[in-house]
Amino acid sequence: MSNPLLGFIGVGVMGRPMARRLLEQGHSLVIYDKDRGALDELRALGATVAGSVREVADSAEIVFTSLPSPAIFKAVALGADGIVEGKAVRILVDLSTVGSRAEQDVAKGLAAKGIDTVDAPVSGGAAGAKKGTLALMVAGKPAAVERVRGLFDAFGKVFIVGEQPGQGQLLKLLNNMLSTTAFAITSEAFVAGVKGGLDPEVMMAVINAGSGKNGATMDKFPKHVLPGTFDFGFPMSSVCKDVGLAVEECQALGVPMWLGNAARQLWNVAAQQDGGGRDLTELVRTVEAWSNR
Repeated sequence: MSNPLLGFIGVGVMGRPMARRLLEQGHSLVIYDKDRGALDELRALGATVAGSVREVADSAEIVFTSLPSPAIFKAVALGADGIVEGKAVRILVDLSTVGSRAEQDVAKGLAAKGIDTVDAPVSGGAAGAKKGTLALMVAGKPAAVERVRGLFDAFGKVFIVGEQPGQGQLLKLLNNMLSTTAFAITSEAFVAGVKGGLDPEVMMAVINAGSGKNGATMDKFPKHVLPGTFDFGFPMSSVCKDVGLAVEECQALGVPMWLGNAARQLWNVAAQQDGGGRDLTELVRTVEAWSNR
């Protein structure tokens, strides 16, 4: 039996490599993105390009979304000629990071039309999306999750975190807040060490052999900072969005977020000062400038 036609809306930095992996595993895709140039690579691999969100939702029973903000996600899902109006779609699989409230609002709106939502944000960056080594935090009705579970193998490792859309979003935001806060403090420590005369390679080796190791020292610094490539593949603007959403959700749960707020302020100032489109690893350069190095 041939694989069913799948829909994919939003084929940017993260969506494109995930859609590509589905194509490489033999799935048929109908795709849409407002940036028509983003569609060329997937079209060349055999994907069908739709002219609108509605066309995707009219064509595919299962539709993936990978979108950059809560507002865009809600517009695509519930807006005029959005997914909610689709004739074929029965399950929306959201791979975006948009926060619990947006996810819950969309799930409620789609449920009224008999469409299930599977909340499935991913972690691992563009490199993980290309290699198929992402972590997926999945929440939704068990029957809907089971229906799409096999498709997730193209992306990476699956963690079922709950049955309510929004629970995956919360865990993803907590993960991103931890990751980017670790990178920020590691940047400050790194700049201080270099200013104090320490060799950066030796410093990272010692930290990774001791109690200070974290994702930044074990991955981002060795691969993207010390070589000077600054190409992790995640922009500062997205860090600001994710940390901001994380702090807001935690505060809504009654957690004061002293450190989370400090991290949010640092990232926002860096993005405003030097540009939100820069790779997150370039925060080191900003800290160097602040330190007169």
